[in-house]
Amino acid sequence: MSTNKIRKASHAGSWYSDSGSELNMQLDNWLSKASDSFKPAKAIIAPHAGYYFCGACGAFAYRQVDPNTVKRVFILGPSHHVRLSGCALSGTDLYETPLYNLTIDKGVYKELYATSAFESMSLSTDEAEHSIEMHLPYIAKVMESRQGQFTIVPILVGSLSPEKEAKYGEILSPYLREPGNLFVISSDFCHWGKRFSYTYYEKSHGKIWQSIEALDKMGMDIIEKMNPSAFTKYLQTFQNTICGRHPIGVLLNAIEHLHYNSQSNGTRFEVKFLKYAQSSQCETTNDSSVSYAAASITMH
Repeated sequence: MSTNKIRKASHAGSWYSDSGSELNMQLDNWLSKASDSFKPAKAIIAPHAGYYFCGACGAFAYRQVDPNTVKRVFILGPSHHVRLSGCALSGTDLYETPLYNLTIDKGVYKELYATSAFESMSLSTDEAEHSIEMHLPYIAKVMESRQGQFTIVPILVGSLSPEKEAKYGEILSPYLREPGNLFVISSDFCHWGKRFSYTYYEKSHGKIWQSIEALDKMGMDIIEKMNPSAFTKYLQTFQNTICGRHPIGVLLNAIEHLHYNSQSNGTRFEVKFLKYAQSSQCETTNDSSVSYAAASITMH
């Protein structure tokens, strides 16, 4: 009898608590302070930094999830450590969290592999990457009433061209439309400072941190308009260091495909950002910060 291959919670104890009880209390606290004004979410955009920095912001996205409507959670996270020109799937069966383990949907994986557009990532790549892992405790928390009754579909997203974003958007669009599926898009926003090799500053907005906020909110407004080509143009113009830009691009293309597909029966999406935060407020060129944003996407 074969045993399940498990991806360990490799960032637990450093990026977030490895104590299930402590983690549970933290998540409860953050979720209790977020309003549920834009639910039920069909997709969310949420950050993936250490919980000390972005846990409170992420709660505004996860608060919009109705566990009773979710059977499967797709998690699209950017690749930080390996060069990837497409998308990759996990080679494991279970993802570990301090709360409980999450089961990968092998049936959907089989369907995705059949498109010949996905490769498999090694266990070392899987466990080194934080962009997917940082969402697992939150998913486990908001889905706790459905423990054992839902599956996850982790997808590592590489540095995609606009054409590839459109291709993956089309592949994933039927899953986005399908009842019972929730999409989690993993992204931080502007990484500002010399250590990120990004110091764009528009003085007319005031202090550096205010310029960063204006730049991020310009991008967030474009995402809310659900225009993938405008988002691509924004990124090309300002080079904003949004690390999850390609997962966001895939989502926007999936939405666009459904909006213009005659078989989608008038399906309409709405995107709304609910929270914005920065790890610190940059005042001088020697400072640095990372921005975080939480959004909910509903389907009508």
